[in-house]
Amino acid sequence: MRNLIIIVSLLVASTVAFAGATFSSALPKQQSATDGSAAKTAAIVSYVEFKTTKGSFVVEVDATNAPLSAENFVQYVKDGFYNGTSFHRVIPGFMIQGGGFTSDMAQKETRAPIKNEWRNGLKNSRGTLSMARTNIADSATSQFFVNLTDNAALDMARDGAAYAVFGHVVSGMDVIDAIAAVKTRSFKGHKNVPEEAVLVESATVIEKPAVIQPIPAAPTAAAKDAAAH
Repeated sequence: MRNLIIIVSLLVASTVAFAGATFSSALPKQQSATDGSAAKTAAIVSYVEFKTTKGSFVVEVDATNAPLSAENFVQYVKDGFYNGTSFHRVIPGFMIQGGGFTSDMAQKETRAPIKNEWRNGLKNSRGTLSMARTNIADSATSQFFVNLTDNAALDMARDGAAYAVFGHVVSGMDVIDAIAAVKTRSFKGHKNVPEEAVLVESATVIEKPAVIQPIPAAPTAAAKDAAAH
């Protein structure tokens, strides 16, 4: 069992890579090796609500600019795949990552990887969701991360590609920041694992929220300290 990891300097734009992972089963037909141009024609925007042990947040999934990633993510949601998974990797000032491990760091079996849509024009800015992957460009499956700050380094192509953004948080960014403030440890060979598991209780496709909240500025150091105590 190998973990998808991100290795990025938080102070300078340095090399970014993820460790290897194994995948199984076949891609859905719409996820075959295409550039997604046909899918964009009939693309729509979806909304997904995550209820976690730290609170709820809602994301807008951008099927117009990232049709393959969006369809892949929404299908995992509809399948109930994310229910019971954890945000297993938390790096303050960078990102929180989830979508692939249980609370005891058991990695879930996924569908086959999808094509990387990093050229879609979307940037890894604060509050956006991107597909986690290995150091192979087209290796993303179920895991995703939420950017806690503007991570321009992740928009720069390495090992053939950058990191594909496919959505953004439209409410509950305070919950994302609360997850980012938890204490972490090394656990079962993995770093930056929350001491107390942050679990996804449910992930559900919902109607468009009545209120779309702008992404607030990142918490100050004082606010982070207060949240951690």
